[in-house]
Amino acid sequence: MLGWEGICEFVSVAEQGGFTAAARKLGLSVAQVSRQVAGLEDRLQAKLLLRTTRQVRLTELGELYYRHCRQLLDQLHEAELALGRHQSVPQGSLRITAPVAYGESRVAPLVNDFMARYPALEVTLTLTNQLLDLVQEGYDLAIRLGHLKDSTLMARRLGSRLPYVCAAPDYVARAGAPLTPDELARHTCLVGNSDEWHFTRAGTPTTVRVRSRLRCPSGHALVDAALKGIGILQLPDYYVAGHLASGRLVELLPEWRAPEEGIWALYPHNRHLSPKVRLLVDYLAEHLCHTEWPDLRPPIPQ
Repeated sequence: MLGWEGICEFVSVAEQGGFTAAARKLGLSVAQVSRQVAGLEDRLQAKLLLRTTRQVRLTELGELYYRHCRQLLDQLHEAELALGRHQSVPQGSLRITAPVAYGESRVAPLVNDFMARYPALEVTLTLTNQLLDLVQEGYDLAIRLGHLKDSTLMARRLGSRLPYVCAAPDYVARAGAPLTPDELARHTCLVGNSDEWHFTRAGTPTTVRVRSRLRCPSGHALVDAALKGIGILQLPDYYVAGHLASGRLVELLPEWRAPEEGIWALYPHNRHLSPKVRLLVDYLAEHLCHTEWPDLRPPIPQ
């Protein structure tokens, strides 16, 4: 039966992308890591890594072996956690990533509340709209919005966000209100990343391409433009609900409900989810399973 020698070093090299980074991660010398990995390859009689002057990458056999080793190390970690009852209380470091606007408005306040409940927890919260690689960059949890692409990550739906189409009252007074999505083609619209807006009515989806006077990936910038009467926008509730409640914006096309979009927690290896990540995901699900914004729209016509 083969021992564990070299497995931790091999997995670290695979995940860190090189021997120097792996040695730093493990607190070992580069020579020690290289020697352990070479010994592992000798025992297995298999080439696991391709080494060049610029990079280190896995061979086909290395990819296969890495997946099994990663599961074994996760199981070993879970066994060690099970020995300490104190692990039921979140402590140590936790790395999270979330989209910028949603992270600022919804995720960060809940994470802060969670930290106040568990003082031994240290959190790094990265707000970015880039889809970071959780495994390669060492993140425990990612919050993602909308449609998920195929992924080896595990996903749990935390809640949903509701898109609204709205404009300032003075814009509506000047340009009129569209009665159907097709009429948006005659209006000035404020566009984020896509000029295709999605709607559904009586279960039938509709997509229209709108004409943009302002194109900007910042939802806050689009809201500011809408408040100044420049055009119509379509954005999720957490951007516009307060302005709709105050009357500074009015909802348009209320009978055409834009589809709800999922809010997701993504994490690697669901079977080995650590207690602190599991508790945080449960906490987020409890508070994000329903929107805190009032439903400002009239009932859907029957």
